[in-house]
Amino acid sequence: MFEESVSLRMWKRFVHEGVIDSARINKRISESWHRCKRNSVNPYAGTGQVVLAGDALASKQENSRLLLELALPQINRLSPFIHDLGMIALVIDPEGYVLSMQGEKHALADAHAINFVEGVRWTEDEVGTNAIGTAIQAKEAIMINGTEHYSVASHRWSCFAAPIHDEKGALLGVIDVSSRLERSHPQTMATVMTLAYSIEQAWIKQRQQDELELIHRSLLMADEKDSFTVVCNREQRLVYASKRVRTQIVNWAGLARQEVTEKGFLEARQTPVFSIRHQGVIGWAIELVPSSLQFPRAYANGTSTFRYKGEAGMSKTFDSVLLELSRIAPTDANAVIFGESGTGKELAAQAIHDNSPRKDGPFVAVNCGAIPRELMESELFGYVEGAFTGARRRGYQGKLAQANGGTLFLDEIGEIPLAMQVALLRVLQERKVTPIGSSEEQALDIRVIAATHRNLLQQVREGTFREDLYYRLHVLPVSLPPLRSRKEDIPLLIRHYCQKNGYQLSLSADTLSDLMAYDWPGNIRELYNVVERMRVLPQEDWKRFLKGLPAYSWQNARSTDSAVSVGDSSSIAEASHTHRDDLSFRDQLERKTIVQALEKSGGSASVAAELLGIPRSTFYRKLKKYRL
Repeated sequence: MFEESVSLRMWKRFVHEGVIDSARINKRISESWHRCKRNSVNPYAGTGQVVLAGDALASKQENSRLLLELALPQINRLSPFIHDLGMIALVIDPEGYVLSMQGEKHALADAHAINFVEGVRWTEDEVGTNAIGTAIQAKEAIMINGTEHYSVASHRWSCFAAPIHDEKGALLGVIDVSSRLERSHPQTMATVMTLAYSIEQAWIKQRQQDELELIHRSLLMADEKDSFTVVCNREQRLVYASKRVRTQIVNWAGLARQEVTEKGFLEARQTPVFSIRHQGVIGWAIELVPSSLQFPRAYANGTSTFRYKGEAGMSKTFDSVLLELSRIAPTDANAVIFGESGTGKELAAQAIHDNSPRKDGPFVAVNCGAIPRELMESELFGYVEGAFTGARRRGYQGKLAQANGGTLFLDEIGEIPLAMQVALLRVLQERKVTPIGSSEEQALDIRVIAATHRNLLQQVREGTFREDLYYRLHVLPVSLPPLRSRKEDIPLLIRHYCQKNGYQLSLSADTLSDLMAYDWPGNIRELYNVVERMRVLPQEDWKRFLKGLPAYSWQNARSTDSAVSVGDSSSIAEASHTHRDDLSFRDQLERKTIVQALEKSGGSASVAAELLGIPRSTFYRKLKKYRL
């Protein structure tokens, strides 16, 4: 029989009586215990309850992709220390979701026993006082040992966590190192704080490099003579303006994006600028129109705040779709997206979600046509441990539950068998789901967006799709046009795909005409497949390759010697035009970029060249050119 420690006695007294000796416990822990008490956290539970998996977890990881790219190399360097001491290291997003977990196998197994796994939400509200959740609340590094944890499930753990902030103090995430209590090491807190500091410094350096790259990329802006174009950074401040904008806005540099509209312009279209180094978004190129002109673009509530992750293009056909999506998004009604395969139905569903009140919740996509019928029930509804032979240990959270608080996208809804249609209809009516093998209903708060390339009404007539489910889903229908109905968008779609993937592909106006002569039965998906083929084929083989496409209808294409690079931000829709650069302004902007790089590097030419991503020899040549 062992004697209870002081902290365990304190924990029991607080749990039972709400009494605590504040002089004998860390202030942050005392504050956390009181928060847990107020929020009715169960001190005898503490195992993970909310666990994201599949697309929901992938979405969280993508949102924090840059944090993971900076943090994981730092953690990997400490891998021997972590493994030798029986520890695990974790990266957590600002909402408390575990994005990455690695470490010694026995420690990982112990963590899994309390559902401390990748995808779990490990906050105070979920599991009580813990290093991760309390660090988020307190906004500072913290150590939680044994019975300092509010929930009994973590009493055998020693955890160290430190928040990671950006240059403005905003929370990027949390780094955590945990181990069983008996394996705790006195240097762990210092190690975790050093890790957090190193990641913060790497983040700041990355942002500086992104800013300089964005300015450097702005030097390549084409259509300098005729366009109204600006480029803004992630802080929504201008780093570039075309000549026509500069003539109307004298003090444009550093101007806030929203202030541009106060100076006689409206935003017509924005295009993300992707980093060549890490493929993330580093800014936006924005096409403007003078406010005296008619504003043709389709945006929610008449503003440019509507988010669409694909390429919107310039066609009136797709403009009307964007307008329809912008009207659908703010509502909470179910929707159905109709369109041929490859037209971008998931992008449209994502746009509805991203511009809805549910945008901060999960977006869970399910391809109903890709799931075997015998697995569809378990995939959608989930199951508890031991529900059937081959069931996962600890069960599986179904897609319906994963989408709780957000949006469930059911692609190819017409492929769902009738038996599952009945079960899905009941869920949509009652807003509750019961996992396989469980008797407990879980409340659901989801919006359903379905999509199909089939004629659902015809399926209803044929008896293969339930009429009641049809009308439950068919509240807000929207139809996506095939690519053959928006061929003027083809050059912009190719440019978008190349920018997104960091490709450099030069297309002559003759080749563009050939591409626009084709009817594209596979739509945008087929277009992108063709771009991939053209990347690996010699340019002299392109004509023969395009002629070999099925159902090709040729038109007489213009022959021209002009070519355009779709890897930069110039528009390939105007390949036949030649634009003269305002060299004096470009030189001025380039000189400013070099000066900023030198300032950030403390005067080191080699570091400044690295920040700009150019060879040192080129950098020295530019120093000489600008007499720096």
